Amino acid sequence: MSSSVQLFRDQKYHELKEQCLQQGRLFEDPEFPASDESLYYDSAPGGKVEWKRPKDLCEDPRLLVDGISSHDLHQGKLGNCWFVAACSCLALRKSLWQQVIPDCNEQEWDPKNPGKHAGIFRFRFWRFGEWTEVVVDDLLPTEHGELIYCRSNERNEFWSALLEKAYAKLAGSYQALDGGCAAEALVDFTGAVAESVNLAEGKYGEVISEQMKLFEDLMKVHKRGGFISCSISSPGRPSEAETEMGLVVGHAYSVTAIRKLRLGERLVFSFKAEKLFMIRLRNPWGRKEWHGAWSDSSEEWKKVSDSERKNLGLTVKNDGEFWMTFEDWCKNFTDVDICRTVNTSYFSLHKTWEKEMMCGAWAKHPEPLLNRSGGCFDNRETFLQNPQYLFDVTKAEDEVLVSLQQEDRRKYKKEGKGDNITIGFEILKVEDNRRYRLHKLTVQERVATSPYSNTRSVFLRRTLQQGRYVLIPTTYIPGVPAKFILRLYTDVASKLRELKADRPKMTCWSLLCGYPRRVTQIKVHSAEGLQKQDGSGGADPYVLIKCEKESRRSLVQHDTTSPVFGTQVIFYRKDIDSPVTIQVWNSKLLSDQFLGQAVLAASPGDPREQQTLRLRGRGGQEAAEVPGRITVTVLSSDDLAEL
Repeated sequence: MSSSVQLFRDQKYHELKEQCLQQGRLFEDPEFPASDESLYYDSAPGGKVEWKRPKDLCEDPRLLVDGISSHDLHQGKLGNCWFVAACSCLALRKSLWQQVIPDCNEQEWDPKNPGKHAGIFRFRFWRFGEWTEVVVDDLLPTEHGELIYCRSNERNEFWSALLEKAYAKLAGSYQALDGGCAAEALVDFTGAVAESVNLAEGKYGEVISEQMKLFEDLMKVHKRGGFISCSISSPGRPSEAETEMGLVVGHAYSVTAIRKLRLGERLVFSFKAEKLFMIRLRNPWGRKEWHGAWSDSSEEWKKVSDSERKNLGLTVKNDGEFWMTFEDWCKNFTDVDICRTVNTSYFSLHKTWEKEMMCGAWAKHPEPLLNRSGGCFDNRETFLQNPQYLFDVTKAEDEVLVSLQQEDRRKYKKEGKGDNITIGFEILKVEDNRRYRLHKLTVQERVATSPYSNTRSVFLRRTLQQGRYVLIPTTYIPGVPAKFILRLYTDVASKLRELKADRPKMTCWSLLCGYPRRVTQIKVHSAEGLQKQDGSGGADPYVLIKCEKESRRSLVQHDTTSPVFGTQVIFYRKDIDSPVTIQVWNSKLLSDQFLGQAVLAASPGDPREQQTLRLRGRGGQEAAEVPGRITVTVLSSDDLAEL
């Protein structure tokens, strides 16, 4: 991926600004005009909207007044509390908002040189794998001299209104921002990895062990610069209704702090607990707060001294920010959006991840081998007709983070097609030497399935054992064309690459050296009854699978005469009369010891079911039997694109 910044609609900020200054005029954006078509994607509601510049709304307009704060913002008329919650989160991290608002000093109004202002601003969003710069003019929609949409607490501060305008331009209109998800906006602001958690389904309010795991995870996310927002879903309740405890339904709150507090002796006595697990939230409306335990005027705070309050960073004025216990939070909220800023820097105290990113697309084609839109795993006939990505886990085990993101579809709202598609992915453990696309699921293991969701991003975190894997991103139903990006984070480089070829390529060398005539898949499940090799009555066995000039070796299983291998291999065979040999060896310090083997013809007509074979000594299928049996599955086909 290029690290350079893309220009939205190819608009060059510095050139446009220079033109305006030379011509002595203020910029008017032809790509996002001050008209109803920029406000609405369907018919305009009643009400007269006037587009005004900041200088017409106040005396001393500023982009920023005393920097950016999470308390700066108010929502306005749009149902975009999620956008305001995302801005509140962004405001907590200077390094990130400076990326979204580049050169804010250069863009700032200069009261001493008003002639330097050209009514043009620029913002940057992480859009589908690359940073994109969006230019806007400063004509803002108003009614009765007041901003209609997002605005700051300070009457003369305009960063949030201008950022919202740039984001609306990217989405196609202001109306396209009505109803959304804070995590999606945060991904657009930061390039973070988004994850959604349903607190009710996960029973986090009831199961204390799950609650503590979530608390530790969220504390880590917050400490490492990630973002968290939460909401209460509203089936059966009107959106923006208030609960008995003062929380607003269907409304995005941003998490501004997470603390584990060790209480001193005096407080342990008061609260009958040694630790408190606390979370601080902000309501983007800037008012209406929680009325329960630890709310601003509650009994709990009366037990805490001023110095202890200072330690917490407690605010008690009604600015929409409030504390709750983590347990109350889990019980009162239903949905959490988590944005992880995954650390890929080598100059860091925290864990560093290796990142791989691929752009891809689901595309329909009538020819099955060319179709790339096969739907989810339930569509057995077509599931493997999706894009396929191969990666390796080279450690004994590795924690893997996967993010699948579909393109932002809001720009299609004018055509009535703006909704997200339901997406997800599968991870399959495959043959250790697979290099071509999968065509039939036989010996492979299905090791992970992501949630399927109509959110822009789907996320999965899983620990995988050493081996080779194929990751298959899918739409839920077949035949839905769309673009996506896939991001994979591992501890050790995974060499993520797309599998494009169905079979080995026919080249000039194939005429000289021969072209494969048969494909054979082998899975060695286990062995039993092997000869004891040491004083404790065990062995350290591994299998070696040979075919023609190729061989693959399994991991060593320690101190057992009944090892479980689970080793898969695939061979493309030129000489179909040459057998496949599966040997069992005992790993020793100086020289490994041969324990026995099975020799197979591996023909298409042989049994495809799992079978248990006696081990024999060296030689062909007639060699003498030796102690031990091996359980295998062997499949062969003369159609190289069958397996």
